[in-house]
Amino acid sequence: MTHVTEHPLVQGGRSAALAAACVRGGVAAGLGLGALAVLVIAAWISSPFPDGGPNDVLHAAAGLWLLAHGVDLIRTDTLSGVPAPLGVVPLLLTALPVWLVHRAARDALDPGPGGRDRPRPSPSGAIASVAGGYLLVAAVVVLYSESGPFPAELVTAGLWPPAVVTGAAAAGVWTARGRPFPGQRWAVLPRAAGLGLVTLLVGGAAAAATSLTWRAGRAETVFLGLAGEWSGRAVVLLLVLALLPNAAVWGAAYGLGPGFALGTGALATPLGLAGDPAVPPFPLLAAVPAEGRGGWLHWSVAAVPLVAALLLGHRVGRSARTWTARETVLTALGAAGACAVAVAALAGAAGGPLGSGRLSAFGPVWWQTGAAAMLWGTCVGVPAALGARAWGRRALRPKRVPAPVPTPIPAPASVRATAEAAADRKPSRAWTRTRMWTRRPALAFSRVRGLLRRSGTAPGAPGPDGGSYGDPYGRSYAGPYGDPLGDTGYEPYDFLPAAWEPSPEPKPRPDPKPDPKPDPKPDPKPDPKPDPKPNPAPGVEGSESAERSEESKAPGA
Repeated sequence: MTHVTEHPLVQGGRSAALAAACVRGGVAAGLGLGALAVLVIAAWISSPFPDGGPNDVLHAAAGLWLLAHGVDLIRTDTLSGVPAPLGVVPLLLTALPVWLVHRAARDALDPGPGGRDRPRPSPSGAIASVAGGYLLVAAVVVLYSESGPFPAELVTAGLWPPAVVTGAAAAGVWTARGRPFPGQRWAVLPRAAGLGLVTLLVGGAAAAATSLTWRAGRAETVFLGLAGEWSGRAVVLLLVLALLPNAAVWGAAYGLGPGFALGTGALATPLGLAGDPAVPPFPLLAAVPAEGRGGWLHWSVAAVPLVAALLLGHRVGRSARTWTARETVLTALGAAGACAVAVAALAGAAGGPLGSGRLSAFGPVWWQTGAAAMLWGTCVGVPAALGARAWGRRALRPKRVPAPVPTPIPAPASVRATAEAAADRKPSRAWTRTRMWTRRPALAFSRVRGLLRRSGTAPGAPGPDGGSYGDPYGRSYAGPYGDPLGDTGYEPYDFLPAAWEPSPEPKPRPDPKPDPKPDPKPDPKPDPKPDPKPNPAPGVEGSESAERSEESKAPGA
């Protein structure tokens, strides 16, 4: 009965959770679109000579939002009247929608405040609901842009936004579940690939910044020539900031080797700039190397992919100490492949057409850049992983631990004082040689006796103070127990047997004889009772005694 009553409630709770996730996706799309619309409207208001009306501004904001998702736009108001495609994606603008979708999918699986178990969709349901709500708004924006000056190309509109939104939603669900991995190798693979990708982008950004600093004067001239008022310059500056990640990707592609195209028939690589470049006036394009062969400064950019591959291999090898060589190689190849796929996707988004004719190919070629990244990871990353693994296995070998040294037991104060007094005096060389050369106590004692007899300091001999050697009170110590050096503070002691000599068993002490018990003495006789008669007077007592003596003398007594 309980199961029947609770089942509809649970299903209704999950349906509400799916609807809430769909709403979250739509809200994320609206927030991104609103943020870009605010920027475009602010630039239009601050412009002293605005072109078009509010409807054109909203169409421009919608086109810019679609361009951030990888959709190619078609520019209709050209000088020649021929529509020109626009496919270079500002990667900094792409970060905002990706983060919003990621957060919406993560919050869809949030248990709620206080950790209470509220109805939540399944992971696949959360991805589908959030992506579905977001793509519904994107479809509306695509239809709205068809009536403006920057309509969206329908092929790219049906391909790139679903891929970007679904990937960001899947990343949000994975984050909500604690970023689980099926195994240790799968956990190392994305981390190593991410380390290599970040190293490539940072190195590419450093190369682009160095080149732009080297040609700062030319960049400043182009920047000031694009707009004369501060509002126009602010818009150009915002566009430069939005394209900074693109410059980092271009620098990474330049260091990898394939370089980037500057129009059809023009290619910039570390070996030099070949062809006739068609470079439009823009501050970031002032960093493009000059025509001619490249020098050692251009070749030094190859250190960027080299360091990236080394770090990728080291990250894999550090975790592969207990793996086999085959597992290490496969993991390194997987990390290199994942890094190459990411680089190819970024290169495809960072480049594209800027117009028709010669500007139809502009930026790095995605498949060439990805192949070069895979080649660097295979040729440098795999040996680096094997080397790091070998070094780690060497560190895991057991080391020889020395035997523990027993801690000496501190001697009593009296023994330490005697040892210090003995250390102050210098024994003779013969005495030291005798103690060092022999390990047999009996032979040592015999040699000591002979030395003492020859030196005249035998035990018991009279000393200079009137006593004997070995005792300040005149006591003599016989045998080998006397002091051989005449130390008056020497106290005799018994020699203990050495560790290699058997210790003699102590002789049993005889039981003491019991003392004989004394003979029992007879009890003494009791004293005679005194005569109860009172004592007579002194004169009467004398007369009675005289009479008794006379009666005793009588013959019949």
